[in-house]
Amino acid sequence: MTEAIAPATHAGPHSYSAAEDKAALLSRLRRVEGQVRGIQRMVEQDTYCIDVLTQISAATKALQAVAVGLLEGHLGHCVVQAAREGDPQPKVKEAADAIARLVR
Repeated sequence: MTEAIAPATHAGPHSYSAAEDKAALLSRLRRVEGQVRGIQRMVEQDTYCIDVLTQISAATKALQAVAVGLLEGHLGHCVVQAAREGDPQPKVKEAADAIARLVR
């Protein structure tokens, strides 16, 4: 089981470098939500386990794509902004910690 991670606070006025980035991430998350609902239906209908596992794998990959998008935004916006302000190290550490959690 995974442990819950409390969200870090964001120092800047926006979480993402552009509104399109946020819209794209939300769109991906809605698709993942649909995939997960489909998986739930598959389990309810006693679908063959390998088919369910295949869909779980697809949903997992889709969530990983969202995570990569968020990480890209963090690096491109938060880390760059911190570097402009003089000390990017805390934001780089946040990114490294997030990557470590993703690859576990």
